[in-house]
Amino acid sequence: MDISSKDNAQFFSNSTILPVDRSSFKSESSASKEKQSCCGGIKIFLGALSFVYFAKALSGSYLKSTITQIERRFDIPSSLVGVIDGSFEIGNLLIIILVSYFGAKLHRPRIIGAGCLIMSAGTFLIAMPQFFMGRYRYERFPSTINSTVSISLCLQDKTQPPLSTLEKYQAKINAGCEKEAGSTMWIYVLLGNLLRGIGETPIQPLGITYIDDYATEENAALYIGCVQTVAIIGPIFGFLLGSLCAKLYVDVGFVDPDSIMITHKDVQWVGAWWLGYLIAGGISFLASVPFWFLPKHLPKPEGRKDSSTSSEQSKFITEDNKEQHKSYQQLKIAEMAKFLPSLKTLFGNPVYILYLCASIIQFNSLIGMVTYKPKYIEQQYGQTSSKTNFVIGLINIPAVAFGIFSGGLIMKKLRINVLGAAKLSLGSSFFGYLLLLSLFAMGCENSDVAGLTLSYHGTKRTTDYEQALFSECNLGCECSKNDWDPICGENGVTYISACLAGCQASNSSGKNTVFFNCSCVGTLESPSKSSSAVVGPCQKGNECPKMFLYFLVTSVITSYTLSVGGTPGYILLLRCIKPHLKSFALGIYTLAIRVLAGIPAPVYFGVAIDTTCLKWGSKRCGGRGACRLYDSSALRYVYLGLTLVLGTVSIFFSVAVLWVLRKRSSPQDETLSANGERGACGTKSRKDNFVNSDHLIQTTYWPEKETRL
Repeated sequence: MDISSKDNAQFFSNSTILPVDRSSFKSESSASKEKQSCCGGIKIFLGALSFVYFAKALSGSYLKSTITQIERRFDIPSSLVGVIDGSFEIGNLLIIILVSYFGAKLHRPRIIGAGCLIMSAGTFLIAMPQFFMGRYRYERFPSTINSTVSISLCLQDKTQPPLSTLEKYQAKINAGCEKEAGSTMWIYVLLGNLLRGIGETPIQPLGITYIDDYATEENAALYIGCVQTVAIIGPIFGFLLGSLCAKLYVDVGFVDPDSIMITHKDVQWVGAWWLGYLIAGGISFLASVPFWFLPKHLPKPEGRKDSSTSSEQSKFITEDNKEQHKSYQQLKIAEMAKFLPSLKTLFGNPVYILYLCASIIQFNSLIGMVTYKPKYIEQQYGQTSSKTNFVIGLINIPAVAFGIFSGGLIMKKLRINVLGAAKLSLGSSFFGYLLLLSLFAMGCENSDVAGLTLSYHGTKRTTDYEQALFSECNLGCECSKNDWDPICGENGVTYISACLAGCQASNSSGKNTVFFNCSCVGTLESPSKSSSAVVGPCQKGNECPKMFLYFLVTSVITSYTLSVGGTPGYILLLRCIKPHLKSFALGIYTLAIRVLAGIPAPVYFGVAIDTTCLKWGSKRCGGRGACRLYDSSALRYVYLGLTLVLGTVSIFFSVAVLWVLRKRSSPQDETLSANGERGACGTKSRKDNFVNSDHLIQTTYWPEKETRL
C-alpha cells in the first residue's frame, strides 16, 4: 500500500512536470516563430517598398523623357511644359505636412498603398487626352484635297486648283475650329502629374520610418540602402521605355502605317507617349497591392524591445507607464512652443543657411538641365527622341548612380570628417561645372534652312525671317508663311514647304514623295536650273555626329563628377545641426528645395529656351503652337550658360561654407569647435565623424534624386 502510494505520488509528480516542460517548449517555439515573423514581415515590406520606389522613379523619369513629345502633341511652348513638370512638386507640397504628422499615427502600410493607387490614377490620367482629342495632325495644311491633287505645291502651275478652291477648303477646315480652340487637354496632363505628386508623398517618410522602427539596428541602414539603390535603377528603365515608345507613332493601332508621311526623324514626329504612362500606371497599381495585407505593427526585434528611443511607436504608444506618456506629451507641447526660437536658431547657423542657399541654386541648375536635356540633344545634334532617351537611360543614369556610390565609398575609406566633406563637395561641384564649360565648344552649327538660317541665294540670313521666307523664286506661288512641311533639296538645304521651295510637280505619295521643278532649289547652284527635293528635313553637317560623341563622353564624366559630392554635402548638412533640430532642419531643407528649385526651375528654363526659337508652329485655328526650329548657337548659349551661371553662384556659397568651417575649426585636428549658442557644428573626433557618416552613406536622400543627372 505504501509502495503503491509512493508510486502514485511519483506518477503525479512526474505528470505535473510535463506541462511545465511543454509550456517552456511552447514559449521557445513562440519566440522563434516571433523572430521568424519579424524577419519575414520586414523583408516582405522591404521588397514591397523597393518595388514602389522603382515604380515612382520609373514614372518620374518617363515624364522627363516625354517632354518634347508632350510639347508637340499639345502644341504648347517649353515654358508651359515646365509648369506641367513642376506640378509634381506642387502636389507633393500640398499634403506633405499632413502625411508626415498624421501618417505615423495611422496604418502606415495602407497609407502607402493608398498613395500608390493615387499615383497610379494620376499616371493613367496623363494618358487620357490621347483617347479624347482625336488623331494627331502633323501637317498644319493637309497635303491633299483629294487623292490626286496636292495643295502644298507652288500654284504657278495652271493644273493646280485656283485660289478660290483653296480658300473654300481652308474655310472648311476652320469651320471646326471653335471646339478645338476651346480645348486645353494639356490640363489633364498637369492634373495627372499633380496627382502623382500627392500619391508619392507618403512613400518616402512613412516607408523609411517603418523600416527603421522594425528592423534591427545593424540591418536598418542596409535595408534603406537597398531601397535607394532600386530607386536609381527605376530611371534607367524609365528612359529606355521612353526610347521604345518614341519609335512608335502616336496613333499606333488607330491609323494605317502606310498613310504616315513622316518618320521618327522628323521634327513633327510624335511617338506613342501615352503608352508608357499606361504601363507605368499599371506598375504603380501592382505596387500598391502588397501594402493592403501588411500589418500596422510588426514584432519588435529582440535587441530593441526594451529601448524607449529606438522607434517612433515606442514614443507615441506607451500603455504601461502613464506618467512617462504624460511627461512626453508635456515635452511635445513645450517643443511646439519653441518653434519660433528653433527656427531662429536654425537660420542663425551660418553654415546651415549658406549650405541651404548653395543647394537651392545648385538644384535650380541641375533640375533645369535635366528637364530639358532631351530637347537640347534633339535640337543641337539632330538626334531622334528615341535615341536621346536611350542614351540618357543607358549611359547618364548609371554614371549618376556610380558617382553617388563613389562619394560614399570615399567618405568611408578615407575617414573624412566634416571639413573634409565640405572640401569634397566643393571640389566635386567645381570640377563638374568646369567640365560643363567645355560643352560650349561641342555644338553643331544651324541647319541650312532657306529663309531662316540661310537666304535663298546661299548667304547667311540677316533680315527678319518672315520677310526672308519669300524670294523671287516663289513670289507667285501663293505660299503661307505659317506652313511647316519641310523638304530636303538635292543641294542639301531644307525648305519650309514644297510651295516655298517653288516645287510645281511631285510623284509617288507618303514618305517616298519626290518633288520636281523646284525653282528655289536651283537658285543656290545656278539660276536657270530647277532641281528636285524629297520629304523631310536635311541632316545636320558631317561634323555633328562627331560632336555628339564628344558631348556624350563629357556629359557622362560631368554627371559622375557632380554626383560624387552629393553624399558628402548631405552629411555636412546633418553634422552642422544640433541633434534635436536635425529633423526640423531636414524638413526646411527639403521644403526649400522643392519650392525654390523644383517648381520654378523648369518654368524659367523653358521661357529662356523659347527665346531661341526661329520658327513657331501654327495651330489649326490660328495662334502660336510648339517651336519647330531653334537657333542652335543661341540654344547652346542659353541652356548651358544658364546652367553654368547658376552653378558658379552655388560654388561661391560653397566656398563661403568652407571658409566658415575653417574659421571655426581647431588647428590640432581640423574638427569643428563647439559653439552651442550659434548652432555651429559640435566638436567630434575624427573617428566619430567617420562612424556617423558611414551610417548615413546608405541613407542619403535627395529630393527626387533618382532623376537628377
